[in-house]
Amino acid sequence: MATIEELREIAFFSGFSDEELSRVCDLVDDVDAEAGAVLTDQGRPGMVCYIIRDGRANVFYQQEHVATLHKGTMVGEMALVDHRPRTATVVAETPMRLYALEVKSFRTLLDEMPTARERVNAMLEARLNAPAPAAD
Repeated sequence: MATIEELREIAFFSGFSDEELSRVCDLVDDVDAEAGAVLTDQGRPGMVCYIIRDGRANVFYQQEHVATLHKGTMVGEMALVDHRPRTATVVAETPMRLYALEVKSFRTLLDEMPTARERVNAMLEARLNAPAPAAD
């Protein structure tokens, strides 16, 4: 179970009040993933997003490696925001510990915490404005 102290170590939650962090503890589920586990699968519906607690994951767009994700990164939120299929496949490179937010909990987080909504919007904008990988 997530604790306020653990959440304080995650950059995404920087600046959140103790009350907000306590609420986040109620919303997230702890998930462990083995190396090689598929966290998101491009083209499939998304019903959960993750925040990386420990470990690394690789992002693949049309089977091309485009990024490596580390502690504190949110993964899979785009599908929850825009109700579209996953835009990339994300695979655990190492064993991972994650916080999972199912759709309802994710929406609650955004509705109740303006800071979370601002950060998710900023991440989405950065990802949407990032240069596209070169086509084959």
